[in-house]
Amino acid sequence: MATCSNCKAELKPGKKFCTNCGTAVNVQTTKTEEPINAIEGPTDAAEQLALGDKYYKGEGVPQDYIKAVYWFTKAAEQGNAIAQYNLGVCYYEGEGVQQDHAKAVYWFTKAAEQGNAIAQYNLGVCYYEGEGVQQDHAKAVYWFTKAAEQGNAIAQYGLGVCYKKGKGMSQDYAKAVYWYTKAAEQGYASAQFQLGNCYFLGEGISVDEEKAMYWYTNAAEQGYTVS
Repeated sequence: MATCSNCKAELKPGKKFCTNCGTAVNVQTTKTEEPINAIEGPTDAAEQLALGDKYYKGEGVPQDYIKAVYWFTKAAEQGNAIAQYNLGVCYYEGEGVQQDHAKAVYWFTKAAEQGNAIAQYNLGVCYYEGEGVQQDHAKAVYWFTKAAEQGNAIAQYGLGVCYKKGKGMSQDYAKAVYWYTKAAEQGYASAQFQLGNCYFLGEGISVDEEKAMYWYTNAAEQGYTVS
């Protein structure tokens, strides 16, 4: 069986590149095998994404954000939504590339339009904070809602905040409680604490100190503290 001379990983049958490290490789072979000619790297978007993820996390190869960005870009340009989201994160954080919130918004949007929930949430944050795009609370609510309806807990919490503060829509404590509850039931500590407040103060729901303590306790047990 052929092995990669760069990282010593076993080369899968029929593959002419190393799916572990992705670099152009020379192969070591058994005496009965001929060397496999090297090519630049994978062309399949899923494999490019996987390779970028390896470099990003440093799994099986030295961590290298620049190479991660390279492979995420290759996959993102082929329309892979996860790669588009990952590339957005790299631009947002300045990992492997110069920080650029506008480019982060561009790639979050590409992924969000394909239904990627975490990209929808992050795009909502960008609109909410005005990072890389003109601040627009209504658009933030739009994208939070898209993600929240897919069950994303942090988006459910964010949507609850918007309803409680009246950001991007009319203030509605009852709807804030609804979305806080959705997130709290998934174990999201900030939502649990805010839901406790709603029960304690009677905001959007009847006062119930027992339920307030229940949710405060759940949040505290996760280490949540009031800043």
